[in-house]
Amino acid sequence: MFELWAYAFGIMYSPGPVNLLGLNGGLQNRTREDLGFFAGVATAMLILFISMSLIGGTLVSTTSLPYISVIGCSYILYIAWKLAKAKVDIDDSSRNQNMMTFRDGLVLQLLNPKGIIATLPIVTIQFPAAGIHGMESLLWIGILTILAFGAPASYSLIGSLLGKRIANPVYFRVFNISMSVLLVYVSLDIAHQQTYLPWFGQ
Repeated sequence: MFELWAYAFGIMYSPGPVNLLGLNGGLQNRTREDLGFFAGVATAMLILFISMSLIGGTLVSTTSLPYISVIGCSYILYIAWKLAKAKVDIDDSSRNQNMMTFRDGLVLQLLNPKGIIATLPIVTIQFPAAGIHGMESLLWIGILTILAFGAPASYSLIGSLLGKRIANPVYFRVFNISMSVLLVYVSLDIAHQQTYLPWFGQ
């Protein structure tokens, strides 16, 4: 059981596109406005957990994962572009314009290879190894879904604590560009690991 939680925490709470966007929203004091985004992420993880439990990983294979990664990386690049273009002001109206939505969180996490990589081993390997089956798995899936909500939310809270110390919009613009560059890096890294190496690495 410890291995399951260690893996879940490690994969969900490590820096990735969803958590970086949570951090960026927190830096701009948008934690409350981005609750829908966090809920979208958690809903996507719930869908992934249940679907992976039902299909047993047969739909997502080593053959199909590179194609899913291409779509996911493209969406991450779109979010990076959207973030880089966002205008940053301190007033409330600009915060509402730049906030991430439930749909953003849902689509991003559904297409995020990290989400698939996180859920597949848990439900197909670690649940059976821990003796978790049937209705009991739904309880654990619910707990893991709450953890999935907490990952970007915790990054956002950390960003909010840091953001309260900064008042100049120029700094937020720098943060936006920095986060955008990081998202591009994450997208390219995922594409390299999950698409390039399986297709051309041998």
